[in-house]
Amino acid sequence: MPLNLKSFRRLLPWLPPAIFLGLFFFLPLGRILSLGLDLSALSNSQRFLVRAFSVLQFTAYQAVLSTGLTLVIGLPLAYLFAHFNFPLKSFFRALTAIPFMLPTVVVAAGFTALLGPRGWLNLALISAFGLDKPPLVFQGTLWAVLAAHVFYNATIVIRIVGNAWSGMDVRLVDAARSLGASPFRTLWKVSLPLLRPAILAAGLLVFLFDFTSYGVILLLGGPRFATLEVEIYIQALQMLNLPAASLLSVIQLLCTLGFSLIYARYITRVTTATRPRAAWQNSRVPRGTSQWIFVTTMLICLVILFALPLLALPLRSVSRLEADRAAAIGSPPALTLDYYNELFINRRSSLFYVPPFQAARNSLSYAAVTVCLSLLLGFPAASALARPGRLEKWLDPILMLPLGASSVTLGLGYILTFNRSLFPGQPNLLTSPLLIPLAHTTIALPFVIRSLQTALMQIPERYREAAAVLGASHWRTWRYVEWPIISRAVVSAGAFAFTISLGEFGAASLLARPEYPTLPTAIYRFLSQPGGLNYGQAMAMATILMLVCGFGIFLIERLRLPGTGEF
Repeated sequence: MPLNLKSFRRLLPWLPPAIFLGLFFFLPLGRILSLGLDLSALSNSQRFLVRAFSVLQFTAYQAVLSTGLTLVIGLPLAYLFAHFNFPLKSFFRALTAIPFMLPTVVVAAGFTALLGPRGWLNLALISAFGLDKPPLVFQGTLWAVLAAHVFYNATIVIRIVGNAWSGMDVRLVDAARSLGASPFRTLWKVSLPLLRPAILAAGLLVFLFDFTSYGVILLLGGPRFATLEVEIYIQALQMLNLPAASLLSVIQLLCTLGFSLIYARYITRVTTATRPRAAWQNSRVPRGTSQWIFVTTMLICLVILFALPLLALPLRSVSRLEADRAAAIGSPPALTLDYYNELFINRRSSLFYVPPFQAARNSLSYAAVTVCLSLLLGFPAASALARPGRLEKWLDPILMLPLGASSVTLGLGYILTFNRSLFPGQPNLLTSPLLIPLAHTTIALPFVIRSLQTALMQIPERYREAAAVLGASHWRTWRYVEWPIISRAVVSAGAFAFTISLGEFGAASLLARPEYPTLPTAIYRFLSQPGGLNYGQAMAMATILMLVCGFGIFLIERLRLPGTGEF
């Protein structure tokens, strides 16, 4: 076979994802860079640079605080899951994983339902002490941001550090204790030095997510707290200052790229080289009163942190808000399904009103298109990566670059790039509802490729060779040998893309047109408006979104193949 034909066949699987990422990732990114680096486009560059530095300072400040608090809470929980067996351990471990994949609007709605002005805790305090206004001020405070970040990212510490801790050679700890070291000294001198790479890797990943936080800040923090992501949104949509938004995006991209490179360096060191042991060898039933007190305390903290916000949301969606006044005199809130019924009703008969049910249909349609595009584009790339050569080793990190770009930055790039037609005679893509699933596909594609790649790499080559020897064509080999092995991974990858698209808020908040809202943007709109009816509908929509995303998370965890890793 001629060399050029071999090269073409090797490059062929890369053409679909390369063309897609070139048009819908690198081209928008290039537009941001070209406009953001042009300081002459800023009307008042010196004043804005001072503002940008202030926003960058607060972004880093809240990320450091959130990361520190997440480590303080996550490390004891990592120790709990790594060293103790207790009833419902698998359930509690799964409970910690659910928040990480929930949409930000659902998390914000959950904390609002629990601690907001109409939240359960404020209602309980009003009822208990006869108050005329909510005593707890949660929304619009830094504590709201920190609590949501810990809720989101504690599972990162639990998984990364807990896995490293459970595989550590326990004989090192036993040797230190036999030499007279106290438990604290053993932890400080033996365990923590061995866990340092895992702790640094988890801390860097948590910091990266907190640094690029958007929905949590916008929904819970309020206008007083603006991170780079929120400021990009404000400058682009509220101030209509695209050069300023582009400059902020460049700053955000450079910071994110730096943190990602540092994280990639440390994540490869999380496995200790001290004769690691199987996790079950280090896990035991608690012994003695002190250990049972520790386990019980950690489980109570886990329920308060993870379960209460998740439970408060559906309960609030079926509680009549008019009962808030009755609750002040001790009457229980009345249960109702009115807020779910209102999702289908246009009370004002406005021609411009889009019912929340239509937003749910839009989100489901966008998610379905995202799944199809992600699988069609991801499968060829994953097939090539499953048998990597020199070319694949170079192209692999390029495919993962969308992981380092925020969805808000991507949405801004789409606004700058697709506000005019790419080809003569073609319509403006910015006015098309197809732009949202294209953005969602860009975000989901790296996850889909990784899921499929791992499954394809686990197919022994001798299976294909045996099928070829028996006379099977490439199609029959794929249909009867490869597909039964990778089908679970395909469903898992599709569920990943579906869940990401359904709950994505950053890009959709910039790109969603008023007549084609998504479910997260509709929830944000209702949460931003006053009135008990708007609040109730927001709770109902957030509950539906949580349940659908929860089902997707269940599929992913159920169908995840061994060796796919945690993060």
